[in-house]
Amino acid sequence: MRIDIDALTVEIAGARLVDQVTLGAADGQLVGLVGPNGSGKSTLLRCVYRALRPSAGAVRIGGEDLHSLTTREGARRLAALPQDAVAEFDFTVAEIVAMGRLPHQGPVARASDEDRRLCHEALAGVGAGHLAERGFLTLSGGERQRVLIARALAQQPRVLVLDEPTNHLDIAHQLEVLALVRGSGLTVLTALHDLNLAALHCDLVHVIDGGRIVASGAPHTVLTTELLADVFGVRAHRVAHPETGALQLIFDLPPARPTS
Repeated sequence: MRIDIDALTVEIAGARLVDQVTLGAADGQLVGLVGPNGSGKSTLLRCVYRALRPSAGAVRIGGEDLHSLTTREGARRLAALPQDAVAEFDFTVAEIVAMGRLPHQGPVARASDEDRRLCHEALAGVGAGHLAERGFLTLSGGERQRVLIARALAQQPRVLVLDEPTNHLDIAHQLEVLALVRGSGLTVLTALHDLNLAALHCDLVHVIDGGRIVASGAPHTVLTTELLADVFGVRAHRVAHPETGALQLIFDLPPARPTS
């Protein structure tokens, strides 16, 4: 299912955090948002999953304004993993993942065999099946992240919105989770800090700086040395992965300017 962001603007306390952003993700695409800290990535995504109402513009999913949908219908179409997702009560991991099935259940939520199967498959898919009976608050940061991704997958959305989904994950689980998301067939919109992960997994990347889109396109055409110097203030060396040929980036700081 396609998702479109049309001229979206967010102003808070007189500051424009997102400025006239327009972008889209086609059915089955994985689209990445990259940019320095404070560039507006998370604010933009909060509007997409309805945690924040934009000052102007619209988010459309399957051609319909997301804010016109009921909460239940919106949750059937879109699932989100915010950067600051927390649980205040010590539910078990199985209970946390089962919450993803609530939009598909009636007024009196009662898990079916199909619900349990989907939750089991989602947990197994992120390598967390052995955690099912553990209390969520006893988990490490990386374990919690995998469980929350499993909950989003168990929700069976058409669109998945992820804000820094690889936070707290070791490198093996970063690669596994993004490969799982990439192979899910869902339309995915994600913010990523790691530019190499973005280059490896994203069909398209949008570079955000100061609340505006400053570059868009395939990773190998967008993530140029000039752009990375301008936006991130780093010197980047572009190399090809020795086996796949995929773009990889090696970073260092630009040489210090001589003092007069």
